[in-house]
Amino acid sequence: MDRLVVPFGKPRGERADAVRNREHLLRTAREMLAEHGADRVTMDGLAERAGLGKGTVFRRFGSRAGIFRALIDADDRRFQQQVLSGPPPLGPGAEPVDRLVAYGRARIAFLVEHHAIARAALDRTQPVPAGTQSMTQLHIRMLLVQAGSVPNLDGVAVQITAALEGPLLLYLSRPEPDTAVAAAAFTDFLGDAWQTLVERLLR
Repeated sequence: MDRLVVPFGKPRGERADAVRNREHLLRTAREMLAEHGADRVTMDGLAERAGLGKGTVFRRFGSRAGIFRALIDADDRRFQQQVLSGPPPLGPGAEPVDRLVAYGRARIAFLVEHHAIARAALDRTQPVPAGTQSMTQLHIRMLLVQAGSVPNLDGVAVQITAALEGPLLLYLSRPEPDTAVAAAAFTDFLGDAWQTLVERLLR
């Protein structure tokens, strides 16, 4: 999750049948999520529901967690396109502080909406990824530069990236909200806190 949209170098093309299988599997996985929730989505169940061999599912995703990583990556790319070329204030054209506030609110809403998928995408047999700059951190740093003089720029970018996504990582281990109203309230709670942090820092 949270990868840069623009790839380095020319990507290798997929065969047309592989692309069709991938899109069919992702659509089927979304249907299963909507009907049964993340806990009921399995490799065997996805293969059976999609009418494809289990080996095809394993080759495409590698593991059950890989299904959910593919789902969230697809949605994350659409989110990133809104940031890069969508309407302001999330997209270009607004003042940097307004864009930073809008980005945090939109990112929080995205992660809360996808928290069940993100939790299922964690492969507990693998170490937690660390040491790479996320799209969020790079975008925040760019907006901080545009906003004016910020002492210790790189450190501040790291710290407020953690302030944005750290609480949400903790939230991923909590039970899902009982209602959509509870999820919306939690989103507003974190969004308001994010706006306060940004405005106290830059205004």
